[in-house]
Amino acid sequence: MSKVYKNYINGKWQVSNSEETFENINPSNTKQVIGRFQKSNQIDINKAVAAAKNAQIKWRNTPAPKRGEMLFRAGELLLKNKDSLARDMTMEMGKVFKETGGDVQEGIDMAYYAAGEGRRLMGETVPSEMTNKFCMSVRMPVGIVAAITPWNFPMAIPTWKLFPALIAGNTVVLKPASDTPLSAVNLVKILEKAGFPAGVINLVTGTGEETGRPLIDHPNVNLVSFTGSTNTGSFVAEHCAKGMKKFSLEMGGKNAVVVMDDADLNSAVEGVLWGAFGTTGQRCTACSRVIVHEKVIKKFNDLLVAKASGLRVGDGLNGKIEMGPLINESQRQKVKKYVDIGIHEGAKLLTGGDYCHGKSFQNGFFFQPTVFGDVSPKMRIAQEEIFGPVLSVIPCNSLEQAVSIVNDSKFGLSSAIYTQDVNRAFKAIETLDTGITYINSSTIGAEIQLPFGGTKGTGNGHREAGSVGIDVFTEWKSVYVDYSGKLQKAQID
Repeated sequence: MSKVYKNYINGKWQVSNSEETFENINPSNTKQVIGRFQKSNQIDINKAVAAAKNAQIKWRNTPAPKRGEMLFRAGELLLKNKDSLARDMTMEMGKVFKETGGDVQEGIDMAYYAAGEGRRLMGETVPSEMTNKFCMSVRMPVGIVAAITPWNFPMAIPTWKLFPALIAGNTVVLKPASDTPLSAVNLVKILEKAGFPAGVINLVTGTGEETGRPLIDHPNVNLVSFTGSTNTGSFVAEHCAKGMKKFSLEMGGKNAVVVMDDADLNSAVEGVLWGAFGTTGQRCTACSRVIVHEKVIKKFNDLLVAKASGLRVGDGLNGKIEMGPLINESQRQKVKKYVDIGIHEGAKLLTGGDYCHGKSFQNGFFFQPTVFGDVSPKMRIAQEEIFGPVLSVIPCNSLEQAVSIVNDSKFGLSSAIYTQDVNRAFKAIETLDTGITYINSSTIGAEIQLPFGGTKGTGNGHREAGSVGIDVFTEWKSVYVDYSGKLQKAQID
């Protein structure tokens, strides 16, 4: 019998009002049930939000440096338990152990970074247009934050949301993806041990319909911070708009690497491989398109296919494995559907294109690293987010054409260019319509001290991480202090 994990509400681990659970399955070995988790419903959501509301005033009145000390302790505990947290994550979502270690490391980095913000939380002071008058702005907490997080970064992304929200004085209800609830439970246990008071952090597990929707719609939730699919993000936006509540969306991408004719091709191939097949292509920043100058495209393709076809696929806990499984069977079928679409559209399948076959793959959701050549920019495989290990190679004849192809997308998250020409590099920085641009690196690898997010359909303009990552979790208050001893009328006197 697999272990049963509980919700965390008002400082106590408790079963759902539904008295029902769901299984968490290892995508590398579907015969392994990692645990059973609570199928939460409206009553559980009401209890969690009520706990957050009751704790909010006391928490916002806790000095921010003290809140930061708790976050620093959380970072120390994450560091101490990094390997065990990474192992659990690999078992529940599949990416290789080195990558899940990096996922936990992002949480550690964010804990330390947010802890430092407890001694800043900066506003600004500005001069007044009148004498004997002082002007400043300060940050105020939003209130109760609903954090709805995806399965591909089940430790990093929750910390990107929770830690800035907490340091700003908000209380939180976390609803993790139903494919990866164990990592969320592990994170909340760390925060509990770090000393966060009852009600400040609450965890409810369950489906989007039964758990996520009532959380989004709850009238006492002040902000919904969501990372996930564009379709679900649109639902979040619509419902939050109806309730006149704040929302932050981080959604899809169709990210591209540009490889110019002067690029170091070996380096470019390594970067493209990492971007396309790291996390089995299941990143919002994954390299899904590579736009290669026609002068070097044949040599590039030869190098790329040789490397991609040789990637070792399997259980991510095996140290020799380079790419793990897809998250579930539904996602694997979606990837196969897009491969069939690409072939039907006339793209040339250069390698991969099918499920992995063989005894070692029969119980997991494994898919071959796949590369298409002869792809035109308007093909569906070049326009739609696949979220799997499928890469489209598109030819170009100039930097200007490459930029045009990159920008011809409804998304605008991440881009990259390989070139030895500093002029081309800066022109790419200026003209690529994405929130992130890398020079001579892949489309993945964001660091938490810079803003993360994108343009167009990738989100609604907010950014996570960096010094601006706290913005969505605070309200600005402008303060005027008049010590003149008389009424002064701005813009009149």
